[in-house]
Amino acid sequence: MRNILLVTKGHPYERQPFYQMFDDMDGVDYTLVEQPAAQALFSIEEGRAYDAYVLYDMPGIRFRGDAPPDFLEPPKRYRDNFEKLIEAGHGFVFLHHAIAGWPAWEGYAEIMGGRFLYLPASMRGLARQDSGYRHRVTHNISVVADHPVTAGVPASFPITDELYLYEVFEEDVQPLLRSDYDFTEANFYSAARAVAERRMFSNEGWKHPAGTNLIGWTRTLGKSRIVYLQCGDDPVAYASQPFRQLIRNAIQWVADRGNG
Repeated sequence: MRNILLVTKGHPYERQPFYQMFDDMDGVDYTLVEQPAAQALFSIEEGRAYDAYVLYDMPGIRFRGDAPPDFLEPPKRYRDNFEKLIEAGHGFVFLHHAIAGWPAWEGYAEIMGGRFLYLPASMRGLARQDSGYRHRVTHNISVVADHPVTAGVPASFPITDELYLYEVFEEDVQPLLRSDYDFTEANFYSAARAVAERRMFSNEGWKHPAGTNLIGWTRTLGKSRIVYLQCGDDPVAYASQPFRQLIRNAIQWVADRGNG
């Protein structure tokens, strides 16, 4: 049995269908803690109770109704403890909107291997446009690597889910999953239009370079195994058996650190 810390809050989601994925997951027992209370459990001592951390949170952003969001620095102790967990080899699975978390902490994107940008920003010394989003896209996912995370998952499978036009450090990650969707500006809406101008589902005047179709990957930092899966916006995606298998496999793989 794998014991995981499941961390949420910062982005809306339908709770019961999300929890049901983990209730139904053989070999996994979870403790659910929301941000910011979860930060107290990110330490070497507290981490001994968990085989893996599964993050479905989006911390570090304070949305405002009449202005662009505020981006908050993580508490120094939390950030230091997070980095110590990475150094010590604890495993992390990041799901869907977690890739937008802690926008003021540059190292967080480096840990995860990419970032969803709510506002234009500089990344790795280059100016980047705000990211794009599109809900309820029906597309096909292809497995592009023979890996423990993809074991038992069909080589190709359909899903209906939200997709992102976002930043990925492809040179630093091992690709697992790619989508057949067309990741171009015409097919997405501007995140900045939504959160800074209150114009949901708008790409008017928005220019964004064509993006990657990579929607799932792994990476290793020191002894720490890390997985990111872009899937997971709503109950339609939660019900996908291949997606559920990917999460279970990811938990098993990141928890099995040091065993090949």
